Amino acid sequence: MDATQLVKGVLDLAVLAVVAREDGYGYDVVRRLRAAGLEDVGDASVYGTLRRLYSAGALTSYVVPSDEGPHRKYYGINAQGRDALASQGKTWAAFAQTMAGLLDEAGVKA
Repeated sequence: MDATQLVKGVLDLAVLAVVAREDGYGYDVVRRLRAAGLEDVGDASVYGTLRRLYSAGALTSYVVPSDEGPHRKYYGINAQGRDALASQGKTWAAFAQTMAGLLDEAGVKA
């Protein structure tokens, strides 16, 4: 199974979860997703997801000056984003439980 396709399906949820723990700028969010085990996540996919979630009203943003280059645009989660995180998290948990049951019935150890 291609993990890249799975990541695309849950990238919104993953980005919301990362930003819910701590605000972050684009590459910081990419780095934290990769450190969490989503090694195949693409930079462009995460940047696009951050912009889309911001445009949809789920994230706030602010700019912080950087001594190491251009200013960094940080993203933070807001109430709408937390609602989306909770809703999508419940959907994911139910889906994962269903898949675990199917795999268990098939004799596959996860």
